Amino acid sequence: MATAIARPRPSILKITPAAISRLLELMAKQEGVGLRVGVKNGGCAGMEYTMEWAVEQGKFDEVVEQDGARVLIESKAVMFLLGTEMDFQSGTLKSGFVFNNPNQISACGCGESVQLVAAAQ
Repeated sequence: MATAIARPRPSILKITPAAISRLLELMAKQEGVGLRVGVKNGGCAGMEYTMEWAVEQGKFDEVVEQDGARVLIESKAVMFLLGTEMDFQSGTLKSGFVFNNPNQISACGCGESVQLVAAAQ
């Protein structure tokens, strides 16, 4: 009987150096196990990204650790975030985390909500 060869798991989320730097700053001021990222229905384009400090890791959370930064991905968001890059951008009027998501097919004009499709298998 042949043994099955495990396929490499696709990367759920890559974190840029700018986002790592900001996460480390925030993690030093917060109590908890990391930043939990998810998606929810809402907004004019259909979905919104969610972020909150996680007090504990959920049973089904996927964990992405990179250079000391820790991001927890809600299980229901995994298929919508596969291959996403999390960045931090700072400008004169606005600064915050930005998701460069290959599964995003459109966004509303204000950029607060997006239309996402599940990642292709």
